Amino acid sequence: MPMYSNESTAAPKPQFEMDKESERLFCKFVDSMPQKPEGMVRLFDRGDYYSAHGSDALLVAQQVYRTNNVIKYLGSGSTPQATSSTSTSAMTARGLPSVSISQSLTTIFLRECLTTKQMRVEIYQPENGAGGRKNHARWILAKSASPGHISQVEDMLFNQTDLEVNAVSMALRVHVKDGQRTVGCAFADVQEKILGVAEFAEDEAFGNTESLLIQLGIRECVLQTNEKRSDHDLTTMRTLVERCGIMVTELKSADFKSDSVEQDLRRLLNESHSDAALPEFDLKHAMSAMAALTKFLSLASDSTLHGQFRLHRHDLSQYMKLDASALKALNLMPNPQELGGSANMSLYGLLNRCYTSQGKRLLGRWLKQPLINLHEINKRQGVIETFFDDSFTRQQIQKDFLKAMPDLHRLSKKFHRKAADLQDVVRVYQAVQELPKLKRLLEEVAPSEPSNKELINEIYLAPLTEHIDNLAKYLEMVEETIDLAEMSRHNIVLRAELDADLQRVKEKLIIVRDGLDEEHARVGQALDLDITKKLHLENHQVYRYSFRITKAEQAKIRGNKEYIDLSTQKSGSIFTTRTLRDLSDEYFKLQKEYNHRQRDLVVQVVGIAATYTSVLELLDDLIASIDVSVSLAHVSANAPVAYVRPRLTEMGTGDLIVRGARHPCLEVQDDIQFISNDHIMRKDESEFAIVTGPNMGGKSTYIRQIGVIALMAQIGCFVPADEAQLPVFDCVLARVGAGDSQLKGVSTFMAEMLETATILRSATKSSLIIIDELGRGTSTHDGFGLAWAISEDIANRIRCFCLFATHFHELTTLESTVKHVKNLHVEAHVQSRDGGQGKRENDITLLYKVSDGICDQSFGIHVAELANFPESVVKLAKRKAAELEDFGDASEEPARKFTKEETEEGTALVKAFLDEWKSRIESGGREMSHDEQVAELKKVGSEFRSKFEASPWVADLLEGF
Repeated sequence: MPMYSNESTAAPKPQFEMDKESERLFCKFVDSMPQKPEGMVRLFDRGDYYSAHGSDALLVAQQVYRTNNVIKYLGSGSTPQATSSTSTSAMTARGLPSVSISQSLTTIFLRECLTTKQMRVEIYQPENGAGGRKNHARWILAKSASPGHISQVEDMLFNQTDLEVNAVSMALRVHVKDGQRTVGCAFADVQEKILGVAEFAEDEAFGNTESLLIQLGIRECVLQTNEKRSDHDLTTMRTLVERCGIMVTELKSADFKSDSVEQDLRRLLNESHSDAALPEFDLKHAMSAMAALTKFLSLASDSTLHGQFRLHRHDLSQYMKLDASALKALNLMPNPQELGGSANMSLYGLLNRCYTSQGKRLLGRWLKQPLINLHEINKRQGVIETFFDDSFTRQQIQKDFLKAMPDLHRLSKKFHRKAADLQDVVRVYQAVQELPKLKRLLEEVAPSEPSNKELINEIYLAPLTEHIDNLAKYLEMVEETIDLAEMSRHNIVLRAELDADLQRVKEKLIIVRDGLDEEHARVGQALDLDITKKLHLENHQVYRYSFRITKAEQAKIRGNKEYIDLSTQKSGSIFTTRTLRDLSDEYFKLQKEYNHRQRDLVVQVVGIAATYTSVLELLDDLIASIDVSVSLAHVSANAPVAYVRPRLTEMGTGDLIVRGARHPCLEVQDDIQFISNDHIMRKDESEFAIVTGPNMGGKSTYIRQIGVIALMAQIGCFVPADEAQLPVFDCVLARVGAGDSQLKGVSTFMAEMLETATILRSATKSSLIIIDELGRGTSTHDGFGLAWAISEDIANRIRCFCLFATHFHELTTLESTVKHVKNLHVEAHVQSRDGGQGKRENDITLLYKVSDGICDQSFGIHVAELANFPESVVKLAKRKAAELEDFGDASEEPARKFTKEETEEGTALVKAFLDEWKSRIESGGREMSHDEQVAELKKVGSEFRSKFEASPWVADLLEGF
């Protein structure tokens, strides 16, 4: 949870103003509420504040106030009613746990629930009783929300805070016929006014569906209820969606009927789609999903959304495919469960130097939708290179333009809902006023490559010029209707000339304002205070127009009845006079009358402004694109070592050559001096790299950084390297780490096998595969066998670029059987030292350099020493390891097979050799010394050498000595 304001550090005021009977009735109502599902929070709107009860009170107490001391027990002494429908066993012997929470803290709390914690929200209001009075004994559901459906609470939670992640929801429908599985999907981005559909063939692992969920950044997924729990596909799909961290909502099968969906869509789509015969309507399974989605979001019943959407058919093949494993392996997005860490721990956090909310949203989409069209990638690279080269223009665009840009999509939505006011009209006006400044900056940009200037003209300047022309009338409308002079005083009103009554009220306001200035001057003269420096006339939020002086001047008004003391604060003393108070009251009375008389005119002005929303949304997309491009250029230029523009080749062609590669997130961490490494992988020579080496030596970083670099290259960004040439990849597939999913009934090893099975099914020759420590979740023999089989299959059948980090050193022999397999190892320097009592021990220094060849030893115990294991544990580990090595030496390599004749002949030859040596040392009549016996043994051995070499059995025996 984020840090809350100081309000969270103090216990809330006891705001439950209910007598015992009211408490009893309220507790009875709460106890009778239907049981709420896991992951839901219920709040009760009490006007000036909210309240939470039962388990929700405990959640609020812990998450917002960080203490249970704020909890009050309502209905103390009441007997809990043990009914089958109790909400959360809310009543206890002490009463109903309850806590109050202010409106501001409620906003923060619920925003966190919906965007980070993936929870559902219900807000209740008291039912209206006789005479319109609130009946606090009965409450009705007023608002509900979930991560993908926030429309009912959007104004409440995001009125002052722009959405950085869109609430995109999706419905999925799977259909099986004649063994062919088809998935129809529909998705909605209400913020961007997009309705999308897709329909595609699928396998039993639903790999395409997983990629689609990742690409679109889905927050909530609607599935058909698996009523009998017998539909294997529905069960598999639900597991997949939850594994991607997406909330699942189930609807009945009847909600997926598409009888009226075409009619509903025609109401929702804008004019460009309204009369067209849309081919998307022929996607029966996608339309079935769309029927469920529109029902879930209540789109058809919201008249403010009619005619606002555009229909989009999403093509999976346009973007690099990423699954949940790759998302995690590449640290693509921030982990909401790891709050408080450095933003640079994720690629999004590192690259996000955007100044606008729309830019931040677009960056998230770019990262989840890397391009595979080489022409489009090169265009993005050219734009980013332009801003990379011209740092002055880049900084000017960021600070002088982007910093002042509002979220035009959010403002457009307010116009659609008729919830906008004059302030929103002015915010758009101020943004549009800045467009000529942006145009001038883009015209003056100075790229190093002339062709990039043409790109800037094509992608940004041409559409920007068109937007400026289209919005010229908007500027005129605002300047003709809104009093710009009053805007400078932060008072947004219509021009008085629009209406005779407005003109009359304004003239009175001018007279009152002159009176305020005269009173200011009079009091300044009476107190002998400079009215520009020491006596301030302010419009205070509580005391309205009043005077403020410093504490040092406070003695001048003390004891003088003419001056009415209002408050003493750190900033000084606030006071008024009878004249000033009367003038202030008159001013705000006239201001209220002015606002009342201009109300109808305001509606007309806002209505005119609303007609420009289609242009504003296109302008917003352009601003977002500029913001992201400038952000990527900023990060590329300001990295510890500047990034370089990668050269990309068409998919499936060319080699992967990255020299001086670095991991972008790790190199910016504090106290880290990153060691760069080369990645040289050539087709038909070194497509498959097996990386061995000690724990903590950098294997995982080495193989992951190439995945990150490939992804950065395909979003158009520069990459952390000295030189980079890569092919375009159709997907990045990863199997890293060993995380249990035991709460879902999946062990570490099973999760590993499921991820690897997906890789083997999904990978093509144009993919990039990253595998880290496969096979550790089972026995050594089984693990090695699986690792070998999987490696051989990838190397021989798939033939894509693959990096495989392993502790199975035996796997390195694959290099001798497959020509395009190459062994690499991370280097470690081992130095022998005196361990005492005549023993020699080794010290290890990890060098983090990757070189050709294999690492033929393990350094696990040395790493344990670096981790400060107890000395006794380390010694025992070394002793046991030595015992196992001795034991393993005897059986590590199977004995060579010899014929019976070879064995018998070899045995007879050895026996003859020993008999001859024995006879010679006994034939002299005296006992030979030790040295004489050894000399005689060597003499006999030289005589038998040719016979030994001719015997396969004896030759093999001598190799062991």
